[in-house]
Amino acid sequence: MRKIDLRSDTVSLPSPEMRQAMATAELGDDVYGEDPTVNQLEALVAETLGKEAALFVSSGTQSNLLAIMSHCARGEEYIVGQTAHTYKYEAGGAAVLGSVQPQPLDFQPDGTLNLDQVKAAIKPNDYHFARTRLLCLENTQGGKVLPLDYQAEARALARAHGLAIHLDGARIFNAAVKLGVEVQTISRHYDTVSVCLSKGLAAPVGSVLCGPADFIDRARRLRKMVGGGMRQAGVLAAAGIIALTQMVERLGDDHVNARRLAEGLLVIPGFDLNLEMVQTNMVFFSLAEPLVGHFGPYMRDHGVIIGDGPYAIRAVTHYGIEAEDIDYVLDCARACSAEFMNK
Repeated sequence: MRKIDLRSDTVSLPSPEMRQAMATAELGDDVYGEDPTVNQLEALVAETLGKEAALFVSSGTQSNLLAIMSHCARGEEYIVGQTAHTYKYEAGGAAVLGSVQPQPLDFQPDGTLNLDQVKAAIKPNDYHFARTRLLCLENTQGGKVLPLDYQAEARALARAHGLAIHLDGARIFNAAVKLGVEVQTISRHYDTVSVCLSKGLAAPVGSVLCGPADFIDRARRLRKMVGGGMRQAGVLAAAGIIALTQMVERLGDDHVNARRLAEGLLVIPGFDLNLEMVQTNMVFFSLAEPLVGHFGPYMRDHGVIIGDGPYAIRAVTHYGIEAEDIDYVLDCARACSAEFMNK
């Protein structure tokens, strides 16, 4: 039986070219700054995003943690989305390890933060309050792409109030491909950007934090402090180089497949979704009550790994998922609907 895993693009497997590059990578000790492949990757990502420097780290969670801790001192604050990865899905690391207070705000339906609400959340210069230092945005956010003019407005607001601005750009290349722009068109609005290599770009491990050289120096020290110094990490960085040079343009295929899936589910009884919200490689849908508790197990029995429940379910397309796989998933969903919707 075939296996089609739609839970996340983190389940993507490295390409044959990545595996070959990993096997033959030139190596050194990265803690000493002597791994040539890591140095090559960091230089490549910094240049690609238009930043002075970059730091290769083990994960997006670590990259965002280092960014927040480098921007903010203990007792200071960052403004962030209520369901943003940097707030909700990173185990409270900024608060626990950095003693940095989050100020969460609700996302708007399009994935933006209301900038009037952001402005209102910035604390006055009064010792009763944590000092607001940082605005964190996310692009893509739930698969949705932030408009370019919005990002320019967010940067202007941050500048006007003396805030730094950080982007959790785990899927920034999905956003760039969707908009049909170079990635620097997005990254130029931010002081620092975190880029994930192990999602749609299909590398097995790693993220890269980009920003000014002195900022990256601070982040490198903090990486060591939280146990993130790596040795012959070029084995992993080699796959990241392939990810950046060979895997970006194909992200459009994932977007097409997500749209194919969404349009197919929309006409099957028992499935509901908003097609306008399907912009990149993520499809969020809900199930009618008769399907809840049956859909996930039924699909798994037929080789499709996907969520279930009375809440919104996420399906994510990625490297390794082809158009014929989407057609098979839709066939299974139709069969599931036929079996349970009429009971």
